[in-house]
Amino acid sequence: MNTTTMPEQHGLAAKCDPITVEIVRGALRSVQREMDAVVERTAMSPFIREKKDYFAAIYDGQGRLVAGTAMPSGNDMLPAFVEQFPLETMRDGDIYWTNDCYATKGAISHTPDQLFIAPVFCEGQLTAFALTWAHFNDVGGMRPGSLSADCTEVFQEGVIVPPVKVVSQGETNEDLLRMFYRNSRFPAMLRGDVRAVMACLRLGKRRIEELGQRFGRTMLSGAFDLIIGNLAETVRAEMRKLFPEGDYEFCETADSDGQGSAPIRLRYKLQVRGDRFVLDTTESGDQTKGPVNFLMSPRAPQMVMAAYINRHEANFMSNFGCYTSIDEVKLRPGSVLQPKFPAALGFRGILLMRNVAACLGLLNVATKGQANASHSAYVIYYIRGKDDEGKTFLMSDGIGVGYGARPTTDGNDAIYLIANENYPAEFVEAAYPLRVRRYAINPDSGGPGRWRGGCGVIRELEVLAPEAMVSMRIDSVVFPPWGTNGGMNARTGRCVVNPGRPDERVLKPLSDGNIVKRGDVVRLETGGGGGWGHPYDRETHQVLQDVLGGFVSRESARRDYGVVLAADGRSVDEPATRSVRSDRPGTKLFHRGDYVESLA
Repeated sequence: MNTTTMPEQHGLAAKCDPITVEIVRGALRSVQREMDAVVERTAMSPFIREKKDYFAAIYDGQGRLVAGTAMPSGNDMLPAFVEQFPLETMRDGDIYWTNDCYATKGAISHTPDQLFIAPVFCEGQLTAFALTWAHFNDVGGMRPGSLSADCTEVFQEGVIVPPVKVVSQGETNEDLLRMFYRNSRFPAMLRGDVRAVMACLRLGKRRIEELGQRFGRTMLSGAFDLIIGNLAETVRAEMRKLFPEGDYEFCETADSDGQGSAPIRLRYKLQVRGDRFVLDTTESGDQTKGPVNFLMSPRAPQMVMAAYINRHEANFMSNFGCYTSIDEVKLRPGSVLQPKFPAALGFRGILLMRNVAACLGLLNVATKGQANASHSAYVIYYIRGKDDEGKTFLMSDGIGVGYGARPTTDGNDAIYLIANENYPAEFVEAAYPLRVRRYAINPDSGGPGRWRGGCGVIRELEVLAPEAMVSMRIDSVVFPPWGTNGGMNARTGRCVVNPGRPDERVLKPLSDGNIVKRGDVVRLETGGGGGWGHPYDRETHQVLQDVLGGFVSRESARRDYGVVLAADGRSVDEPATRSVRSDRPGTKLFHRGDYVESLA
């Protein structure tokens, strides 16, 4: 259970004028981007350097987020450190470190994510923290890459580092780091990653100290208060508009845990009474044997709601004010959203993304279909093996998917998560014994609608090594992303080895240990996002452009959109289209296989 109250102002805000607040806000954004650049340009793990799977942020002296990205895991990173190292014991030059999901209560959600923080002192007093976390390539565990569908407990997912002080007043504990590197199959890569995140922290620390020298500690802290308080007021006011008093229910469903638990339900009930918002998730399914458990911080749904409210803000910078969106989040110990130690967590991304979809479902229930449709969970795969020279390689990658259509525009195509990127083909071929044979949009994967759901991608890789092992994580195959307000559900993804050949085989969506040989082709097809609005309301010229662009097939144009193309396939047969569209199918609020009024 978690209860959130409006941020306190501490009397410092009155000493800070609005112009200074905006200057500080802009400076913090610049500092965050500068920290991002350091990590991206100096890290060794491809998942950090190419995939951009990292996070840099600034917290105030009380441990409240001041400047960050709207990560769907929540971002409440400081409490675990403060429990072990009280604020008054922290010193200038210290750096603290952990990847312990259970100690951080889900702020870190699987073991490859390494979290480092550095306290910042201005005028001799603790004023802020610079923070970064990043996904390290391999931290030990059952299989190279640390994550596997075969894992059944967190101990199999790599070395667990509790909250520790890795640098004390500028002196690094090299023995602690040496132990960490020894547990990885790629120690040199980890050394580079640790140096990168520490350089990021030191840069952030220096820039915040410069702000303290410019404005003074009191003025800077007052600006932090106002930045948080202003966002809190905006979020709270918008929540009141979106959710009138009443009860709102939604059930989101994931396919499986890969170990026999299926389906997996997330049952959410949002109760609004007066000015109080309570989200009850306690009827969600029990924790699973497989690694899809999501140790959800209460901050996660709070952040999702706040990010939705600020979706039109191009320069949105999340902070502690986001957490005022929901007053209390009820979680049941032993559930799939609050698993008991040592439940496996490695593939928690499935339920992390289903949590986002469940929050969107509540928004659609409250607004009668005026929010985004659902999305696929980004796809993760590993290809591991030895090249012709006997050198071990680990291709760990995530592939973009389609996101849900919105009331005013199509869903995004081929997006991984937030600012994360798909690996360039040139990088893959230069770094691994693989050849990229195809990289394209997956046609018809976006859900049909007045606004089309985003499409996933197709990536084909030819194996050039003597032998390799493939690990897969795909969801939303049995329960595809739903459409809303008349829009239809998205199409699903899959992984096929040797498509079109006599030895073609489809890999299980959650599986590991799949052996491939030299010359085999691994074809990844990722799913799309749900559609919004009745497909027959989509302008015929937009459907034609989708067909010509490879997003929609000619068959889907006729079947789903009621648009008939001329014989040459390059224009619309308007009379035939009017005839088809005259018989307009009925719709309901949601679509997943069939139209239904409720997914509760």
